[in-house]
Amino acid sequence: MTLTATGRPGLTDLGPIAQLRAGRLGRRLPQLYVGLVLYGVSLAMMVRGDLGLAPWDVLHSGLIRHLPVTLGQAVVLMSFVVLLLWIPLRETPGLGTISNALAVGFSADATLALLDRPDGLALRGGLMVGGVVLCGLAGAMYIGAQFGRGPRDGLMTGLHRRTGLSLRLVRTGIEVAVVLLGLTLGGVLGLGTILYALAIGPLTQRWLPFFTVEPVRRGQGDPVTAGA
Repeated sequence: MTLTATGRPGLTDLGPIAQLRAGRLGRRLPQLYVGLVLYGVSLAMMVRGDLGLAPWDVLHSGLIRHLPVTLGQAVVLMSFVVLLLWIPLRETPGLGTISNALAVGFSADATLALLDRPDGLALRGGLMVGGVVLCGLAGAMYIGAQFGRGPRDGLMTGLHRRTGLSLRLVRTGIEVAVVLLGLTLGGVLGLGTILYALAIGPLTQRWLPFFTVEPVRRGQGDPVTAGA
């Protein structure tokens, strides 16, 4: 995906080495990890709002009913399970991929330890809405740092490339599947799930141009290329 219409830098599909050689690490690395930490915070906010979770978190909340793990640990566990599915899809992980697999879950657990579920419905609704908005912002930050896709996004793009189906159709199919599996395991579905599904794409798209860091160009203005 390239955001050229805004006049701002676009996303590039860099290989793992090219991600590190793309320069501007003083901005890109902090942006990556702040984004991932905030992503975990947003997950915890929706959990404490108790009005429904994002599709993948419906699955995570179902898993913790059957495994002796915390929600954050379930996020980490499923991240590495999904990464195994990258192998037949021939997706290549980057620093952002591995960092995503670890940081989001740890951040979610830390936030859950500090944040209690409020009693009032208005406060819970505020946590739900705030969680969705923060998730959109956090997603734009970590994606814009250009250190590679997260495990779940890589599954989506890999299936898109291998099957020829549209990204929208692949994403919808994956999210319906994980919600159904999560519900089977006793996961939490609610208004927040619907709000997330409707709002997360537009929110991330809105903020992504402001957080996309253009790779350093080499020689005669040639951009860093994928897989370099």
